[in-house]
Amino acid sequence: MPPWHDSPMMKAARREPAGRVPVWLMRQAGRYMPEYRKLREKVGFLELCKRPDLCAEVMLATVEQLGVDAAIIFSDLLLILESMGLELEFSGEGPVLHNPIREPGDVDRLAELEDMDSLDFVLETVRRTRAGLGDELPLIGFAGAPFTLAAYAIEGGGSRDYRRAKAFAYGDFGAWDALMQKLARAVTLYLNAQIDAGAQIVQLFDSWAGCLGPDDYRRFALPYSRSIIEAIAPGVPVIHFAAGNPALLPLIREASSSVIGVDWRVRLDDAWSVIGHDRAIQGNLDPAVLLSNPAEIRRRAKEILDQAADRPGHIFNLGHGVLPQTPPENAVALVEAVHELGVESPESRVQS
Repeated sequence: MPPWHDSPMMKAARREPAGRVPVWLMRQAGRYMPEYRKLREKVGFLELCKRPDLCAEVMLATVEQLGVDAAIIFSDLLLILESMGLELEFSGEGPVLHNPIREPGDVDRLAELEDMDSLDFVLETVRRTRAGLGDELPLIGFAGAPFTLAAYAIEGGGSRDYRRAKAFAYGDFGAWDALMQKLARAVTLYLNAQIDAGAQIVQLFDSWAGCLGPDDYRRFALPYSRSIIEAIAPGVPVIHFAAGNPALLPLIREASSSVIGVDWRVRLDDAWSVIGHDRAIQGNLDPAVLLSNPAEIRRRAKEILDQAADRPGHIFNLGHGVLPQTPPENAVALVEAVHELGVESPESRVQS
């Protein structure tokens, strides 16, 4: 087996004793890094995402600077929607889809993703990032979950109330189901292609799922995420991260991923009890803590590590992405604190 197979990250994903708690950060390469901001002065975000050489360079430099236990490809959730026929632009206000899906008949013009030709630049990013990483570090691929992608496609960009997406789902379940099945097939193809290109783990981001109550999540989101997870290449851990509503955790468990990511709105020990200790857990420091100081960062990291209680299967992360205002040295301080404080002690480890 290659060295990454027995890395702390991979062992934790399999709920094996790892020696220490692994840590990586969502949005660990991004606007809080001065080097990234300098690059963005010359290259637009969408252009950057389509430059595998630059994407790999950004992530590899970040991994080296932070000392994290895994890299994640530098990309964006919405690129798959562009490949399916939606017109994507990134402005100062965030992503905009200029031809959103607003009527049931619009689902037909969303193209079926049948191959990876239109997204080969992402696969090349995977290949280049994998080639540049040390053999001991795993690489994470990712995609948006169908609900989050559908909500973006219908809203046409960001939203505070998701009213258009919810109205679409409530008003015509047949059209909603057709849209979600099409997205689920596309995401399955996309994630497995990333694995073939060199990713060892994949993460399914359902960033907007928290806007749903449990009954709506069960009907309008869960079946489609579960179909993706069940179709991922055997033996590849899947991290399922659905932010915003701890009440969804029992349902997210039903999707059967290897690892469940949780945000900061619930204590890690409470979340793990709900999820069940037969699953690994990822999380869950509030990203705003990184705006404080190293002493507070260390204290808050220890709280979460204490909640995990040395139980095998904890991957330390933020409860969402790094905020743009974060001092880079604070991100480094977090990683160092987790590496120092998260050493497993055999006498206190709780076995599952």
